[in-house]
Amino acid sequence: MSSPLFKGSYVALITPMRPDGAVDEAAFGAFVDWQIQQGTHGIVPVGTTGESPTLSHDEHRRVVEIAVEVAAGRVPVIAGAGSNSTAEAIELTRHAKAAGADAALVVTPYYNKPTQQGMVLHFTAIADAVDLPIVIYNIPPRSVVDMGVETMAHLARHRNIVGVKDATANLARPLHTRRACGAGFVQMSGEDHTALAFLAAGGHGCISVTGNIAPRLCSEMHRAWQDGETERAIAIQDRLLALHDAMFVESSPGPVKYGASLMGHGSAHCRLPLAPVSDATRAQVRAAMLDAGLLN
Repeated sequence: MSSPLFKGSYVALITPMRPDGAVDEAAFGAFVDWQIQQGTHGIVPVGTTGESPTLSHDEHRRVVEIAVEVAAGRVPVIAGAGSNSTAEAIELTRHAKAAGADAALVVTPYYNKPTQQGMVLHFTAIADAVDLPIVIYNIPPRSVVDMGVETMAHLARHRNIVGVKDATANLARPLHTRRACGAGFVQMSGEDHTALAFLAAGGHGCISVTGNIAPRLCSEMHRAWQDGETERAIAIQDRLLALHDAMFVESSPGPVKYGASLMGHGSAHCRLPLAPVSDATRAQVRAAMLDAGLLN
């Protein structure tokens, strides 16, 4: 039985920005290094949490390049490379490979609502065009389409399509995916609340939002699970619960960028159309961080 290519606590990295809205490259590089020092098992730049929809292509490429440069082979880098334009997704995946990323995270096409066959053709075109491992990002709440298990099983036969980031929060899904795609097909949760339950259902890890501000706790939870220390993993899950709640009380990455700013990792600025988080959200994030022991 083949082992998964990626496992453990991966972090969907924020993209720190200066108060004027420009990407803060120095802060981002320092943040990547801090994540690795804290025990994060892998990093995922320019996904949804990295505000990829509002980054220019030049900014997107530069953020990937910084992540790869700073990681320097210490942990895998799965670079966001998705688009609802197949040609654009191919271009971004080609850049991810040229930059030295270990894989590309490619979201199901949003807004144009492809059929299951359309998704097969989209992902096959990308996988045929670029010899780089691809992780499918299935997130129905944001893309409006849900890749079915049969579709994923069909795509899993392609040598370059190696796994899925599953943000459905459906804990029956990893069971069916494992059966259809095999135990070696990487299954990463995209939903922090259910990360541990996802592992119990046959998953291999999580691509986390909360990990931006609690990287050590998130990585320790996954390590405890891998070591068979179930009670310890559950205890860490309990400690993180209020933090997970706070991270999604408003549209992500607003709350998590505010939380990161409290720890000195860039400003809380998000690009429009994301508004600054409310005072109530700020209070909830701060309280949750104190409860988890992150600001004490």
